[in-house]
Amino acid sequence: MSAVTATEFAKGFGRFKEEAQREPVAITSYGRISGYFVSAREYEELCRLREFERRVYRLKGLPANVREAIKSARMDASHDHLNALLNEK
Repeated sequence: MSAVTATEFAKGFGRFKEEAQREPVAITSYGRISGYFVSAREYEELCRLREFERRVYRLKGLPANVREAIKSARMDASHDHLNALLNEK
């Protein structure tokens, strides 16, 4: 990944626009990265991953009663063969 100053980026936008199609371009200001210039494809992938992350629930963050309810939940009797798979250790 390349890194360029904000001034260089502004002067050579066209060049960095093409470079961003291959890899992200870090934009620096006063020696620190202030942002990244990425392709539309990279940005869309980032958005997709963020949406997926929002649908993930971590057991540690759930109250104990909710964790226990999930643990003791059972499917309809027609799916008992699947419950048996869950009970195998």
